[in-house]
Amino acid sequence: MATNKKKVLVPDTMGKAGLALLRAREDVEVATFPNFIKRPDFQALLRQHGAVNAVVLGATPFGPEESAATQGLQVVARIGVGYDAVDVPTLTARKVPLMTAGTANSPSVAELAMFFMLTLAKRGAMFNRLVQEGRWVADRMKQMPADLNGKTVLIVGFGRIGTRTAKRCLAMEMEVLVHDPYVSEVSIRAAGCEPAPDLDAALARADFLTLHCPKTPETVGLIGAARLARMKPTAYLVNTARGGIVDETALHAALTSGGIAGAGLDVYAQEPPDPNHPLLKLDSVISAPHMAGVTAEAVERMAEASSRNVLSVFDGAPIRENVINKEVLA
Repeated sequence: MATNKKKVLVPDTMGKAGLALLRAREDVEVATFPNFIKRPDFQALLRQHGAVNAVVLGATPFGPEESAATQGLQVVARIGVGYDAVDVPTLTARKVPLMTAGTANSPSVAELAMFFMLTLAKRGAMFNRLVQEGRWVADRMKQMPADLNGKTVLIVGFGRIGTRTAKRCLAMEMEVLVHDPYVSEVSIRAAGCEPAPDLDAALARADFLTLHCPKTPETVGLIGAARLARMKPTAYLVNTARGGIVDETALHAALTSGGIAGAGLDVYAQEPPDPNHPLLKLDSVISAPHMAGVTAEAVERMAEASSRNVLSVFDGAPIRENVINKEVLA
């Protein structure tokens, strides 16, 4: 039967707050799909539904094939802020806005970056293992923990997440350097941080390097062998941004040769990584399964933000600051 309702496809893991917003609208029909659905199955599902006015994405990529499988598409919304798995030019050509969840998960990512820094500096994983294995005294003085207080952190990317990470680092009484060619030095200084326009020079000063930049052709391989070689042997690298920004082969070489002291990785170039990935075998590496922006609170905030993004388009007033390809609004 024909219907005038707008059809919205959402992942089955979407937070209750977002679902409630959509289902409260009498002009909206909601259908769910598995968050980790395979691409051919997702494309078939899109074709099966016929007219789909909005797609909300969790882990599912959205490329030219998915776009071609839809009819009547008005908006694509990401439950999150990263969009490297979405083909933006294809959506732009169709005048379809791609929208992200704004600041909904920014505090959560900043907190995990701090957790990684603290866990690495305080030897959290090692000390936990010593206690569990009954080696309370034997080895605890061999690798002394360190303070964050007084240390220098280099933040690469000073957007929604980088700015929040900076606030937390300043609260730990750290010296904060910021490298972001798209943010003015005036803004960086106003935030209490030191601009670091020369990334290579800043790396040599950093006790911690934490990455908060998007994955783009410009940033893929940004931290490779040459830049890792500039870091202190006592320095730590934290990546809660995207896999591929760090050259993993070069990182493994730096860690095993004593070039740097350790790394905290929420993301890998291939996800999930192979269980035999060399980095997973190192005691100097701690990892998380791409969960930086996924907390109980963030899931609800992101779901709600994603639903508001969709509804704003349906209502003819897109939330402009959440639109990635703003040219479609013209």
